[in-house]
Amino acid sequence: MAGAKKAGRKNHGWRGPGKTPVRLTVNGREQEVMIEPRRTLLDLLRKDLGLRGTKKGCDEGTCGACTVLVEGRPIYSCLALAIDYEGKSIETIEGLESDGQLHPIQQAFIEEDGFQCGFCTPGQVLSAKALLDKNPSPRPEEVQEAMAGNLCRCGAYPKILKATLRAAERIRQGG
Repeated sequence: MAGAKKAGRKNHGWRGPGKTPVRLTVNGREQEVMIEPRRTLLDLLRKDLGLRGTKKGCDEGTCGACTVLVEGRPIYSCLALAIDYEGKSIETIEGLESDGQLHPIQQAFIEEDGFQCGFCTPGQVLSAKALLDKNPSPRPEEVQEAMAGNLCRCGAYPKILKATLRAAERIRQGG
């Protein structure tokens, strides 16, 4: 599967029953949260940490609206148990801006009108970031392949492609 990856199940040591502490680094800040072992990473981000940019779409790992980066790799957070990502670095859409400045990918999405309703945009932006972090000079086909795990009901795909290529150019030029 191209694009975001489905979260793999890990042995989390059968912690519980009941709430257990989990430490994660989210957007550069270490967090400790008491959660039920069955809590998804998506619900931890949205409900426990108040980071609502990550969206719950299909809740089945097929739409990509819940895409976040774990150690720089895109995953569907709706399928990921939060406890499995203890000690990992997680990046959400809220973590991209720096000192009040939008990330070049966010800016390119605005300039290219790479969204319509905006529901899928956080996942699209994070998938684009994962691609551009690995490949700052992607061909259009590579962008399409990397973004294949993110669906847009509005059909903004041509503008999302243009925005990602524009961001790549901007990043190569130093921001």
